[in-house]
Amino acid sequence: MSWAKAFKGWVGEAALTVAKKIALDGDVYRDLNNITLPTANGTTQIDHIIVSRYGIFVIETKNFEGWIFGDEKQAEWTQSLYGKKYRFQNPLRQNYRHTKALEEFLGLTASHFHSVVCFVGETCKLKTQMPANVICGGPFRYIKSKSEILLADNQVEAIIAAIKGGMRPKNLLGLSTRETKNEHLASLRERHSSANTCPKCGNKLVLRTSQKGDKAGQQFLGCSNYPACRFVQAIDNTEKIA
Repeated sequence: MSWAKAFKGWVGEAALTVAKKIALDGDVYRDLNNITLPTANGTTQIDHIIVSRYGIFVIETKNFEGWIFGDEKQAEWTQSLYGKKYRFQNPLRQNYRHTKALEEFLGLTASHFHSVVCFVGETCKLKTQMPANVICGGPFRYIKSKSEILLADNQVEAIIAAIKGGMRPKNLLGLSTRETKNEHLASLRERHSSANTCPKCGNKLVLRTSQKGDKAGQQFLGCSNYPACRFVQAIDNTEKIA
């Protein structure tokens, strides 16, 4: 990632952090930003976590301009900007991994969590139908729409303490230290080069056999978390794997 792209992403996250302080009651919604947590497969980096009695909101921010096209089930979405098209990972899948990692870290079930994807670019527009948790602009209306109480006040405090106690170090500006960045980058490289770990969500890859179509009978590696994650990886089918 270039320094310019990294700085642009940081600006988007910082803007959302400031807006949260204005839009949400700090006594009800407790926010944590730029959190790197240990997982079973290295580390995961989460842009924003908001903890409240209404659940834990895990927010992935994208500071993109232009038009955004995508579908909940697609592996990649498309950004159209100045007549050019760029592909990027489906942020819902990206945030799914973050949410699952936080579930495991805290020992809570999925029912306590809300995954939110937030596009914060000034000219960004979502050009295809998106789920309610994919938002262009601030996510605060969506967050406030959740009114079912899922956590007691003492649980909220315990969750905040657990995340702060377990997260990797940050500097005085709230940014990841060099050591934390290097650890996370090494974790990403290992996950994306692994032959048995899904690079999309971190779950185990399992051997499967195509049942129909032109590839019927051929074997491939698929995510064990299918259909929530639809990652597949081709293998050499000159010899079937026992």
